[in-house]
Amino acid sequence: MTISFKLSSFFSCLFLFACSEQPLNNPYPQSANNEQAVLYSSFSERPRHLDPAKSYSSNEYAFIGQIYEPPFQYHFLKRPYQLEPLTAKKMPEIHYYDDKGQRLTNNAAAKDIAYSDYIIQIKSTIRFQPHPALAKNQQGDYCYHQLSKPELAKIKTLQSFKKTGTRELIAADYVHQIKRLVHPQISSPIAELMKQTIVGLAEYAEQIKGQPRSALTDSEISGVKVLDKYRYSIRIKGKYPQFIFWLAMPFFAPMPWEADVFYSQQGLIDKNITLDWQPLGTGGYMLEANNPNLRMVMLKNPNYHADFYPMEGEQGDKEKGLLKDAGKQLPFIDKAVYRLEKESIPYWTKFLQGYYDASGIASDSFDQAIQFTGDGELSLTDNMQQKGIQLQTAVMSSISYMGFNMLDSVVGGKTEQARKLRLAIALAIDYEEYIAIFMNGRGVAAQGVIPPGIFGYQTDEQGINPYLYHWQNGAAKRKPLAEAQQLMQAAGYANGIDQQTGKALILYLDTAASGPDDRARLNWYRKQFTKLGIQLVIRATDYNRFQQKMRKGNAQIFMWGWNADYPDPENFFFLLYGPNAKTLFGGENAGNYQNIEFDYLFKQMSNMENNQSRQKIIKKMQEIIRHDSPWIFGLHPKSFSLYHQWYQNLKPNLMANNKLKYLRINAVQREQARQQWNQAVWWPVVVCVVIIALMVFPAVRSFQHKVKKTIL
Repeated sequence: MTISFKLSSFFSCLFLFACSEQPLNNPYPQSANNEQAVLYSSFSERPRHLDPAKSYSSNEYAFIGQIYEPPFQYHFLKRPYQLEPLTAKKMPEIHYYDDKGQRLTNNAAAKDIAYSDYIIQIKSTIRFQPHPALAKNQQGDYCYHQLSKPELAKIKTLQSFKKTGTRELIAADYVHQIKRLVHPQISSPIAELMKQTIVGLAEYAEQIKGQPRSALTDSEISGVKVLDKYRYSIRIKGKYPQFIFWLAMPFFAPMPWEADVFYSQQGLIDKNITLDWQPLGTGGYMLEANNPNLRMVMLKNPNYHADFYPMEGEQGDKEKGLLKDAGKQLPFIDKAVYRLEKESIPYWTKFLQGYYDASGIASDSFDQAIQFTGDGELSLTDNMQQKGIQLQTAVMSSISYMGFNMLDSVVGGKTEQARKLRLAIALAIDYEEYIAIFMNGRGVAAQGVIPPGIFGYQTDEQGINPYLYHWQNGAAKRKPLAEAQQLMQAAGYANGIDQQTGKALILYLDTAASGPDDRARLNWYRKQFTKLGIQLVIRATDYNRFQQKMRKGNAQIFMWGWNADYPDPENFFFLLYGPNAKTLFGGENAGNYQNIEFDYLFKQMSNMENNQSRQKIIKKMQEIIRHDSPWIFGLHPKSFSLYHQWYQNLKPNLMANNKLKYLRINAVQREQARQQWNQAVWWPVVVCVVIIALMVFPAVRSFQHKVKKTIL
């Protein structure tokens, strides 16, 4: 083969690459249908639980919120947030009874109400997604509920099953899910709370101890009844207005009994084919692929019931184009692909190239995306505007906090020594500085447990934490570090030295923040503790391991956060309610905080409507927490989200878990942008090749001439 032929072949290949319709940097298979309505997003760590009875993390809800359907949902557009029927035919009927079983009027005083009955009627003709657990043979028997060893040997994944089936959703499926909440093999994080709330659930939990999940149908809960095919009732203790919010969460989504029978087979469990890995719901989407090291894929549920885009919203929604799809059948997106991205910079680069449809803004990318106008307002940079990128901001109904394990012998307990140590640390950690350095100002320093937008939050002098701040010139100002040092001395740790042992105080911080982007933040925390002479040891791990350590109470200090499940202060105060202690009772009180007065006020506050009396109790509860300091309150983040112009029907909704079905992707517009933004620049390559060829060609010709002369 001559050198000239090789060069001509190279240029031919180069020409073919240049003429390809797919950009060379496209991370997706060329076989993908570029005109299909596909959402492209990412996840940074595999969701641990996809079972709705177990799951209680936002990264898990991003998936199961699209798959499972509780009876009620939040209206996508209306604010303040409003609940509406989802699978329910209407909002529940609520009946009140006294301790003698006599029915009371709807305006009865809370102290007179012994029980509240919620009667829920669901819609007919709703069907589950196709699934092997529901597959039947011609005789009407389930195909895969009793798999033999030879049959199990052929099974590798859920897709190995050749047959799938479906059936209609009935009221009994909702009742079955409530039973699952207290099964010991499932370990639901709300089990203890619901035992205290739902009549007969605690007794039912005792009955089923030692029984497999497949036996959940063998006994009944006295307070939960199937009234007929499409109606069921839940009786709760006393009056608890916030219970309706729980009925809009995945915990109360339906689960067919067939799923527990199917997934209880040991042969499938050994192959990691479990409900925690492969969900079964009635929602708009179903999980097609679950590869934690690569991607997760959700497909539109072919059995999805009639569901429509809202006909109305709040003022201004129509002008923003949020009602263009009013009354149209949901969902709009055919497929959602989530790829594993552990670092923010690669994700950001792919977003700018059009390969991800939305993005947050990391600190490293903030100046590239956001600029400040002359009057101090935020706006997108010219480059972002030229790409048609949209910006949405919202103060999150959430809190990021640092917690103390109250079971720990050093930072925990009720002694004044431990309390003053906790307060000193809380005063030393300057969250205003943290927000400025690491969040570009995208946050509000928390003064208590409740975030903005939730009843009980106060913005004036009455709302500050007086142990850490004082009111100055109409704003909260953090107290000087000298007061923290005085607290350290009073606690017996002057200059960070334990007066009893004479040794330096060493504390341990457990966190799931272990990626490259987190190193600077963790070093900052070390410096905050150093102000007090405390040596902080960081114990970073993945989120799954971190959750396990928290359940066992092995952490001393930890960082965590909470997103509102529903718009009520009870949803935040219950994180500190004694009977919800994580280590002791498996609840969401991660620091295992116990205070008798706080618990009493919590029970009282939970049963009240929003009024001045409730506000007074909330203020007392905030004071108790600020005094005891089981948390360093941290901050309430502001979300800055970027969306490409082809991503439509976008409106911040901090409560809804099932937003995917409302969103729309213009795939044609996206493909055009990708082609425009990712055109390969070939001329430098061609110039280099030509220069190399001109340099090499004479030498090759000379070598060939010498070889030929030698042969002759």
